[in-house]
Amino acid sequence: MTSMTHSGSSTDLLLLVAGAAAVAGVARKLRTSAPLLLVAVGLAASYLPGVPAYTLDPHLVLPLVLPPLLYTSALDSSFLGLRAQVRPVALLAVGYVLFCTVLVGLAAYALVPGLPLAAAFVLGAVVAPPDAVAATAIARRVGLPRTIVTILQGESLANDATAITAYRVALAAAVGEGFSWGTAAGDFLLAALGGTAVGLVLMVPLQWVRVRLADPLLLNTFSLLVPFAAYAVAEAFGASGVIAVVVVGLYLGHEAHAVDFATRLQEEAVWRMVSFVLESTVFALIGLQLRLILDDLGAYRAGQLALWAAAVLAVVVVGRFVWTYATTYLPPLLGLGLRRSRPAAPLPPWNATFVIAWAGMRGVVSLAVAFSIPATVEGGGPFPGRELILFLTFAVVVGTLLLQGLTLPALVRVLRLPRPDRQRLVLTEAQAQSDASHAALDRLDVLLQDERNRLPQALETRLRRVLDRRQNAVWERLGAVHEETGESADATYRRLSRELVEAERQAFVRLRDQGRIDDELLRTLVRRLDLEEAMVDHDEE
Repeated sequence: MTSMTHSGSSTDLLLLVAGAAAVAGVARKLRTSAPLLLVAVGLAASYLPGVPAYTLDPHLVLPLVLPPLLYTSALDSSFLGLRAQVRPVALLAVGYVLFCTVLVGLAAYALVPGLPLAAAFVLGAVVAPPDAVAATAIARRVGLPRTIVTILQGESLANDATAITAYRVALAAAVGEGFSWGTAAGDFLLAALGGTAVGLVLMVPLQWVRVRLADPLLLNTFSLLVPFAAYAVAEAFGASGVIAVVVVGLYLGHEAHAVDFATRLQEEAVWRMVSFVLESTVFALIGLQLRLILDDLGAYRAGQLALWAAAVLAVVVVGRFVWTYATTYLPPLLGLGLRRSRPAAPLPPWNATFVIAWAGMRGVVSLAVAFSIPATVEGGGPFPGRELILFLTFAVVVGTLLLQGLTLPALVRVLRLPRPDRQRLVLTEAQAQSDASHAALDRLDVLLQDERNRLPQALETRLRRVLDRRQNAVWERLGAVHEETGESADATYRRLSRELVEAERQAFVRLRDQGRIDDELLRTLVRRLDLEEAMVDHDEE
């Protein structure tokens, strides 16, 4: 992920990860955006004496950091939700990235004297894709409607592949390898269709292995290897590893119910930890790049750099508004018939479109790709404007994170976007739970007709009470609250359940300390309580 210029790099990397995790932990405590705080702290730390020169290594970031981040995001995505929003997602993930590449390239070419057009398009491709982590993290924190979160998440899952392909085409032209529209179209189709094909080929056998690995430890180890394997296989064929990882992640997330409960609990915990560490580290690295980038800009005046950075940032921000509003409202107005399959579907409200256009924060992928620009071109000469492209990329990344990320929560409040209807969601959940409970009761009646399944009346009653409790718990969340505590009956039940579990846990510990049970038995008993408490906490979410 990083390279350091002196010995002790392992210690420096450890300090980076630990420091990033600490800052992210503070952000969680303060209920603020971790990406924004990490970037700000990284910017300040880059000028502190003694801070190592951390450099983003694209050969590590792209194959080792991007796959797990995209995989976790794909696992948490809704396949059905993305399918319902396929048109806006495709327009943003493919159309907008190509539009932004051309728009920023032309603007930079006109703005910066002596910058070749091919190098300007390299800059456009580098800054084109919004970040997968920042947008969805901030969107969920501010409570955006699910449709908007789904669109932003779907865009961020696929746009990296489009941008990286556009970057490779522009880079080939810039370094003297030649350019043709036919080659560009072929490269794009190979990346998109090839990555999709690799994902489709891998997803079924990977799921087959997941279902049949009975050991949760082995299965979670296997799970950690999946995104890297999908990425490597696709890249080996010249296809998009990003798309392959997304396809596999969407399918495995959609079929997660087929894996046993222990694996699901452990897998969720493992991937939460992995994504937390990686996200924290990469956003801290973004801020830490400032000093390194500025050190190579001695040939430019500060006023020039500020003007160019502000102009490119403005083009990126305004261009997203132009594309989003044009593709949302112009086709129906021009009668292009893009909504014939669903003629009754209303156009999205202007404020929802505004938020989607504003939530275009850039992130670590842009910087990693920028750092991968070679230092020389064909013939041995220096790559034209490489240091300037790095600086402008950094300015766009930090500018969008701070400008758009800091203002997005206030913008959502000002625009009065509809909040999720909690009562409707609970009613939907209650109906689903009622249907499931009735199915379980019918299954129980069938099972108890078999003599081999006969139970004492007390245990049969206990099974039925568990189902009743599960069904009634959701309805109780809609009931009246206690006049003193403000809790619903279900909330009080969960709180008391946790108190009872904790009392049992402390009793087991006392028995261990008294020598009446050993540590192995203590761990077995406490694990049972942990699972019960996990069920209580899950019901509360």
